[in-house]
Amino acid sequence: MATDTKDSSENAPAPLDSYGTDQSTHLSVPASVPVSRREDGLMYLALKDIRSHLQTEPSPFTKGNNSGGGFVGDKDLVQINIMRYESMDSTGAKQAAILRSAAEASGVIFPAHALRAGPRRQIYRSPAAVTAAIVTCGGLCPGLNDVVQNIVFTLLDYGVPEDQVFGIRYGLRGFLDRRCKMVLLGRAGVEGIQLRGGTVLGTSRGHALIPDIVNRLALWKVNMLFVIGGNGGNAAAHSIAQECERKGVICNVVGVPKSIDNDIQLIDRCFGFDTAVEEAQRALVAARVEARSAAGISIVKLMGRSSGFISMHASMASGVVDVCLIPEISFRMDKLIAYVDTVLARKDYAVLCVAEGAGQDVVNDGAGGTDASGNPILKDIGTYLRDELAKHFTGRDVRYIDPSYMIRSIPTITTDRILCKVLGQGAVHGAFAGFTDFTVGSINTHYVYLPTTTIIQSPRTVDPQGRTWNRLCTAINQPDLA
Repeated sequence: MATDTKDSSENAPAPLDSYGTDQSTHLSVPASVPVSRREDGLMYLALKDIRSHLQTEPSPFTKGNNSGGGFVGDKDLVQINIMRYESMDSTGAKQAAILRSAAEASGVIFPAHALRAGPRRQIYRSPAAVTAAIVTCGGLCPGLNDVVQNIVFTLLDYGVPEDQVFGIRYGLRGFLDRRCKMVLLGRAGVEGIQLRGGTVLGTSRGHALIPDIVNRLALWKVNMLFVIGGNGGNAAAHSIAQECERKGVICNVVGVPKSIDNDIQLIDRCFGFDTAVEEAQRALVAARVEARSAAGISIVKLMGRSSGFISMHASMASGVVDVCLIPEISFRMDKLIAYVDTVLARKDYAVLCVAEGAGQDVVNDGAGGTDASGNPILKDIGTYLRDELAKHFTGRDVRYIDPSYMIRSIPTITTDRILCKVLGQGAVHGAFAGFTDFTVGSINTHYVYLPTTTIIQSPRTVDPQGRTWNRLCTAINQPDLA
């Protein structure tokens, strides 16, 4: 691995805020995550690479200086945590201190920087010798086709032959299922696919036999693999990269993080999230029309298994929600009913937005076990609220809307389309830079490369003491319902 001098993260110098408290971290990471030190002493998350096995050559974009945009330095860094609190009374300071304490207790302090993403002046593979494969994993999300398209376009821009870029059908099982034939992804094959929802490659959930997948990569002579997926997909990419290293298969394994729930650690925003929120607003506005017209109650259930970002942002953006319930904030049914009663007394109708993972301790009975991806099967909070509110508010119409699958199966809006373009390009740039077992995303609006292990430890969740949740509660006058 060609990285800088390694230093254990326990010994990493940490920046201090104005009152002397270490705020270098919001998360703990496993000790296996490599940390490097730049010549000026700055610590950053180091990436695995396979450069020692590869030959360097100038980037094909050096002609014209990358269309006048220049190149990213190999050790350009992006600061991960930009907050410096004045005191513990500042909003968010206490939560940051709790997370920092947990990191310290684990013996691992998160480094302050990550490597900047983008094209390097030197590349570590000859484009003509690249055979690339792309696979989409897990649930649908707006933008899958956009990312596939932009990975293909960027590979071709580097000079990878069109007949050496392939798509794997129906997720990881496509590597092993004889019915799932690889498809050629030339420029004509992906032209216009960004205008469609879903994924042209197909997808599936569940685990696969990693050693067998790596055997197929070797058999097919695939030396760049792009895995577009969520927590499970990126965990699989990490396992594939480890198995490639163990077996001596020289392949760049790159993850592109996908989560309609926006619950991937560290990165600012997942592709498809803005589109999902935009579409969720339509359901909320329709719910308001129904509730207001009948002097009743409307309930909209949105996606959000363990994180309530879609519900929170859609509620704030729509401006029509009276109560927002998310997994991170507990509530009592009696207090909820009492508050809905107050809302009805004030304006004669009410709109509730609930994330699918909210109130699992409130629902008396329901599902159990796990799904194909290993996620707990949730109890249906939406129908439970509908039935309970209908029993209490007799004579009132209680309408229930579940647009969950509608908001994830549509084409992207502008912001997501641009994000997908940058992520697709960044994934290919990182592969040609010789890195492996990494993922790409934005931190503080700058695009970075992160070791895959840093984003798959646990889902990101809404901070109950954070500014965004506080803004929503203030805007809709929602009290504490716990």
